[in-house]
Amino acid sequence: MPETLPSVDPRRWKALIFIALAQLMVVLDSTIVNIALPSAQQDLGISDANRQWVITAYALAFGGLLLFGGRIADLWGRRRSFIIGLIGFAVASALGGAAANETMLLGARALQGVFGALLAPSALSLLAVSFTEARERAKAFGIFGAIAGGGGAVGLILGGVLTEYMNWRWTFFVNIPFAVVAATGAVLVIREPAEGRNRSRLDVPGVILATLGLVSLVYGFTRAESDGWLAGPTLGLFVAAAVLLLAFVLVESKVAAPLLPLRVVADRNRAGVYASLGLAVIGMFGLFLFLTYYLQIVKGYTPVVTGLAFLPMVAGMITGSTQIGARLMTRVRPRLLMAPGFTVAALGMLVLSQIDLTTSYPGLILPGFVLMGLGMGTAFMPAMSLATHGVQPRDAGVASAMVNTSQQVGGAIGTALLNTIAASATTAYATAHAAGARSADLLKLESMVHGYTTAIWWAVGILALAAVLAFTLVNTGRPGGGSPVASSDDAAGDESEVQVPVMAH
Repeated sequence: MPETLPSVDPRRWKALIFIALAQLMVVLDSTIVNIALPSAQQDLGISDANRQWVITAYALAFGGLLLFGGRIADLWGRRRSFIIGLIGFAVASALGGAAANETMLLGARALQGVFGALLAPSALSLLAVSFTEARERAKAFGIFGAIAGGGGAVGLILGGVLTEYMNWRWTFFVNIPFAVVAATGAVLVIREPAEGRNRSRLDVPGVILATLGLVSLVYGFTRAESDGWLAGPTLGLFVAAAVLLLAFVLVESKVAAPLLPLRVVADRNRAGVYASLGLAVIGMFGLFLFLTYYLQIVKGYTPVVTGLAFLPMVAGMITGSTQIGARLMTRVRPRLLMAPGFTVAALGMLVLSQIDLTTSYPGLILPGFVLMGLGMGTAFMPAMSLATHGVQPRDAGVASAMVNTSQQVGGAIGTALLNTIAASATTAYATAHAAGARSADLLKLESMVHGYTTAIWWAVGILALAAVLAFTLVNTGRPGGGSPVASSDDAAGDESEVQVPVMAH
């Protein structure tokens, strides 16, 4: 049966505004609470041992339920899931801002993660089914990629301003106007092709195995950071994650309507995107984590000034995504943007590995931030587009969820792995230089900076590996570079299914 293209929605560019706003809210929330955490801890009497749960509760719920959220979006419809996700996220944020005790705050954070897991894949899949023409798709994903890459840094800025000049509770309340505006716009403007629904029965065993497996994996990296990599609970969680995820793959290969159709991840190009994007996020989290501490503790910057210091990186991401990635995406192969983009980001990280106690911000940190931003923006944009291009509309939600899953798991790995490396290097340096130290305070700062630079060197290597994987695995042609040919996804699907155009291979 001849392939049928979905009709073009005349309001798609207005819809992009509200989709991007929702994505910004989700990405902001991953970092905005970090700066407010010390104030919230003191106000609510949260112990040092439990404060990590303010971050972990969100990460576990969000990372563990992403695939389920993507499948629900395919089943219910992305627009409906998008609106429900926004309303739920706003309610959870209101509860967090009004938290009277530790339990209420942790519950609100977990609830944010639940609705974020529904909202994030709905937003990306709405974008994927709304923009199918190559040039328009490039522009739309350029904007979306800039937000996905730079939103975390914006969260640091906004978190600093709200915490310093208002109250930590506003880092939660600020989500409510975002959600209200985005939900109102979704009701009035956003439409989606009705043919894109996947009304197959929900794969309950797949949901249970995927959720438990991803939660075990994310929590395993969290425990590794606090307990050590060889601790019994850490190893137990990693073993459980491996067994559960292997069982998940086996179940998905046999059930009639899988939660994650293996055709989505078996495609070489999408697998390359998921792997390289996950590695890149590991490196990014290393940058945010260590440079935030470095600027505040070593350089003595206030939270607001620290947030503003990241602005050049945000500007670089926006420029790389909208002016480089979006303009070149229809002219060159995606890997010729992704691999150089990750390489430039690695060079920026390499510059930042040279920080010391007297480093000049304009002389070294600023150029490093700009390179990081340009590289990440250029690479993120085609990666976001390619991850959802070529899938059947009925699989758009779960393919989008895989993008978010690779980022969320990458973030958990990055936080645990690089923090552990930094802590070990800090301890080793302090021990080795204790005898000749001029003062205990100076030794403490020197040891911290040595730990940060050691971890940043690892991040350089991880970003370089992301570039290699992107160049090796992503071999698709440029969008619109010729007559599209059906991918293996399409060949496996029902011929009567409405298809989106796919990239030429």
